[in-house]
Order: sequence, then structure tokens, then C-alpha cells
Amino acid sequence: MDGRASAPAAGTILNALACGKGSAFAIDAETTATVELDSSGSFDAEVADAPDADTTLIERCVELAVAEYAAEAGERGGDPAELSGGYVRTESEVPMAAGLKSSSAAANATVLAALDALGVAEEVSHEEACRLGVDAARDAGVTVTGAFDDASASMLGGATVTDNRRDELLAREPVEWDVAVWTPPEQAYSADADVDRCRRVAPVAELVADLALDGRYGEAMTVNGFAFAAALGFSADPMLDALPDADGVSLSGTGPSFVAVGERAVVEQVREHWSEREGTTWLTTTQNDGARTR
Repeated sequence: MDGRASAPAAGTILNALACGKGSAFAIDAETTATVELDSSGSFDAEVADAPDADTTLIERCVELAVAEYAAEAGERGGDPAELSGGYVRTESEVPMAAGLKSSSAAANATVLAALDALGVAEEVSHEEACRLGVDAARDAGVTVTGAFDDASASMLGGATVTDNRRDELLAREPVEWDVAVWTPPEQAYSADADVDRCRRVAPVAELVADLALDGRYGEAMTVNGFAFAAALGFSADPMLDALPDADGVSLSGTGPSFVAVGERAVVEQVREHWSEREGTTWLTTTQNDGARTR
């Protein structure tokens, strides 16, 4: 039994580390997962072009999907007793540990691919599948908050606002932006972020949440960017390169990437500024369709 699915990366509107509320938007760069289920008794994985990558998260995604839905697969003619293991391979356009939600994209793609292999992908809602990946992320220790904000944007597409303390979706709507991304050479893992420093900006984060819930996403992400750049020890200079013309600009996640959104001509100009910095700069767009089986 095998399945295949893809999920987009995402940029940050509000980092959930400060107050438990978060917001993110999907961007058009994808991670694809291929899952093969078997009776081996173990779940194994590999990340294409990254042989030393930690695969705990994606292995746990398949394991949880099988544990939760193998019985339903049996009702549809499969043999759940034979589904004791599996293998997953992910391929990604999304740089790892860059603040662009690579873990959420990998988890979403893997969960959907596993559901596809089980033959139940059409019966399980995207929100339900998203929560399975969030549970796997918590089990794997790759997130502090559970990252339901990042995962929901990746799974559902568009911009989402969430309460990560309750894995509750507060709002979701499509957004149409061009997007500039700058990723410095260094990496930053979400699980290593200084949560205590981030919590000091909680009053600002609550303001950002209000802006996001009011649909003022550009303003929200810019305020978020200045607050979390300070809290996490990043320079805000890349943000100043994008202002005042961009609709919004922010440190994405716990860094090190920055994202800017707006009209094409504006984000092209931002890319020109950012391309003078060390690292990788690229243009993309928002993605409103979310994750899908292939």
C-alpha cells in the first residue's frame, strides 16, 4: 500500500511563542512525501539530499496515521493486521531550520501520504489530519508550541490564525501576495528558541493577534517582526530594507529567514536589496489550496 502527497511551506504573521496565539500564511514552495506501508514492524524514513537529517517526526507521522486509521482501512478491504510498519521519503523545496515551516510541511505531506496509502484520505478532514501531524511534532520534540498555526496554514492554505494552546483554528482566509524570502546561511531550530525572552513581548503579541484577526495581516507581521527580531537576537535591518513599501515584512518563525509581502514590483525591489546579503534570496507567491494528495 503506498501513497503520495505534498504540502506548502509558510511564512510567519505572528509567532506563537509569546502568547500562545499564532498566525501564518502558506507560500508556493512544497515538500512531497511518498509513503509505503508494510508488515515490517518498524517505521523508517529518509530525507532526500539530507542523509543525516533527523527523521523522527516523519516516522512518527506515519506511525500515528496507521494507529489511528488502519482499522478504517480494514473496513474498506485492507488488512490492518499487515500494516505494522512502513517507509517514507520526503523531497523538499523548503530549506530546513530556516523559519519557513519545513517541519510542518513535511508532517502534513507525510500524514496525507499515509492516509492516501490507507485509502482514507478523502474521508479524513484536513483539519483532523493537521492535528495528527501536530501531535507527532510534539512527540518528536521539534516544536515548543505544537505549531498548529504553521501546520494549519500549510495544510489549509491561505492565512490562518490559531490558538495553539487548544489547537483551535480562529480564522482562515485566502490571501493574494507576491512574496520575497531571504534565508541566511545559518540555521535556527524552533525547539532551541529562548522561550522566556519571547514571552516578554507577550503584550505586543496580543496586539499582533488582534491585528491578524481583523485581517490586517501586513501590519501584524511587521509588528511581529520587530518584536521577535529583538527577542531572538536578530538584526531588524532586513526589515528596514523592505519598508515602507512592502505590505508587510517579518522574521519568519524563530528565524533566520525574513519574508516580505506585497505587489510584485515591490517584492522584486526587496529581493534586490536582500540579494546583497549573504545567503539565498528568492521570489514566490502565496498558496491558497493547501496540502493535497498526488
